[in-house]
Amino acid sequence: MTSARLTSSLQSWRPWLLAGLCLAGVVGLIALGVWQVERRAWKLALIDRVEQRVHASPQPIPAPAAWPAISAADDEYRRVTVTGQFMHEREALVQALTDDGPGFWSVTPLRTASGDVVLVNRGFMPPERRAAATRGEGDPQAAVTVTGLLRMTEPKGAFLRTNDPLSDRWYSRDVAAIAAARGLPQVAPFFIDADATPNPGGYPIGGLTVIAFPNNHLIYALTWFALAFMLAGAYLRIVRGTPRARISSHKAASDAEACIHSA
Repeated sequence: MTSARLTSSLQSWRPWLLAGLCLAGVVGLIALGVWQVERRAWKLALIDRVEQRVHASPQPIPAPAAWPAISAADDEYRRVTVTGQFMHEREALVQALTDDGPGFWSVTPLRTASGDVVLVNRGFMPPERRAAATRGEGDPQAAVTVTGLLRMTEPKGAFLRTNDPLSDRWYSRDVAAIAAARGLPQVAPFFIDADATPNPGGYPIGGLTVIAFPNNHLIYALTWFALAFMLAGAYLRIVRGTPRARISSHKAASDAEACIHSA
């Protein structure tokens, strides 16, 4: 195949290649937009479920037999209640950042009458209340009933900060790691965020659970659909402009040839 024929063959395939690429791009962008619409529906359903759980009447925490089946999708943010005695000597202080500033979450094991243990995030304390002696009034020794939200464990640590059990530095409420570090047997695989019921002395401060689900899926969907529309429009402009470009090119060539002959 000569160079001229090869060039001609490539030029004949160029429109089909461009059309195929544009079609694939448009289909892909539309698919992404549809996916975001589906994600939005899922997110709205999730928000609705969580709202119902948060405002429902509190129920006893799940029995140990049900622990393996507990999941974030089905159980997180349920209002629960549990009665037992705090094990204050095995408290873990988890670094926290709230609207009141930096400080710690008081994550304290609570032993029930049956011997089961559940970790309770009793609430927030500023750095000056870190020592137990500064808040002894708020550490009850008798049996108590705690009401709060069931939360799933937060393994390993926070963003860019890993839990360090050996140094007793905690950046997330990792149930398994805290239980192991404190030598706690038969611990529930979840923890409880205590509600805003005041503690004697004012600390810890409960009821600070942040429930927020970013829902920007509609914006993302509109963006993908707009990009698909723009790509399709650009392709149509190219297709419609091609004959004009060819006519203009032929006219320029003819004018040039006429100038040469007249010279």
